[in-house]
Amino acid sequence: MAVRAVRGAVQLEKDESGHMDEQVGALLTAILERNSLTADDLISVWFTATPDLHSDFPAAAARKLGIVDVPLICAQELDIEGAMPRVVRVLAHIESDRARADISHVYLGAAAALRKDIAQ
Repeated sequence: MAVRAVRGAVQLEKDESGHMDEQVGALLTAILERNSLTADDLISVWFTATPDLHSDFPAAAARKLGIVDVPLICAQELDIEGAMPRVVRVLAHIESDRARADISHVYLGAAAALRKDIAQ
């Protein structure tokens, strides 16, 4: 098995804890499903959130999905003028037999505009 990385992002409509849980949960679920992964395939997950998100930790959504024994960490995204607001990004390290080119990176909703080159 190789170690691979999967990227993803979602833009929230509002900064509310329940909404963050829902949207980040949908993002993580899509990453797992599109790459035929389970929580056991996860090595670690990094979350970043834009500076305008304060309602909760994105990692809390992963715990609510049952991802409980995987190291998770949250960080603040750079505060760049003109950047898309209310975005949570994910970088998941996984164990997979897939080739790097076969990894499905997931950008939901408006966040697809962030990486048109790899969004699927």
